[in-house]
Amino acid sequence: MDEVFKAIADASRRLLLDTLFRRDGQTLGELQAHLPEMTRFGVMKHLGILEQAGLITTRKAGREKLHYLNPVPIQRVFDRWTSKYAKPFTRALADLKGQLEGESEMSGVQNPKHVYEVYIRTTPQRLWEAITKPEFTRQYFYGSRVISDWKVGSPVVHVSDEGTPLLEGKVIEVDAPYRLVTTFAALYGAEGPGDASQPFFAKERPSRVTWLIEQHGEACKLTLIHDDFDGETATYKSVGPGWNPVLSGLKTLLETGEPLIISPPANA
Repeated sequence: MDEVFKAIADASRRLLLDTLFRRDGQTLGELQAHLPEMTRFGVMKHLGILEQAGLITTRKAGREKLHYLNPVPIQRVFDRWTSKYAKPFTRALADLKGQLEGESEMSGVQNPKHVYEVYIRTTPQRLWEAITKPEFTRQYFYGSRVISDWKVGSPVVHVSDEGTPLLEGKVIEVDAPYRLVTTFAALYGAEGPGDASQPFFAKERPSRVTWLIEQHGEACKLTLIHDDFDGETATYKSVGPGWNPVLSGLKTLLETGEPLIISPPANA
């Protein structure tokens, strides 16, 4: 975690993170516009430090290199020093502060997507099994068991221990153990707008989830991309904080053999 603290200690790097928080997927030129007093090389150097700390990740889009916020390291810092009993109160107070100060989370997002990146000390095959086998997912994916034969076109469903479907989708691409692409549709909260406590996911078009596994020595870099949203939908807003505990739990399970107990998001 030392690299994370070092990275966020600099005001310019915090500004870059804030900029990506407001609108993800920006080019170097777009980010440099927020630091006009700094040279292009200087901004590149700051972005390199943030990427080395795992706080951002990059993707090629034609000739452009796009930068995305990766909140997993910050979430792991939060999980390490925040009691599970205090989390709902700290989240509520942070949200209240943001509302009173006029913050607009994720304002101005175009073609929104979530990109996460985490390094896990494991093998590609073991990581693939943890993503695709129900005996693993029930230990880190909010207690749900994933069910699929993982053939292109086949259904994918996450069910609770009681057998209630929570998520459903369809397999789009399979290249075991390195790439898996599925559609994603949330079934929780499907009772609709009559229940003000739940977002109405049932009418939304399925989005897309891509799992990418790359081996780096004794570890694997897992990149998760959740995209193909029709704007800032209820699903888009829900899965933002929802994926952090899943990826943190997956890393902990594979590296320690023990599940990481995290309470579900308030709207799940």
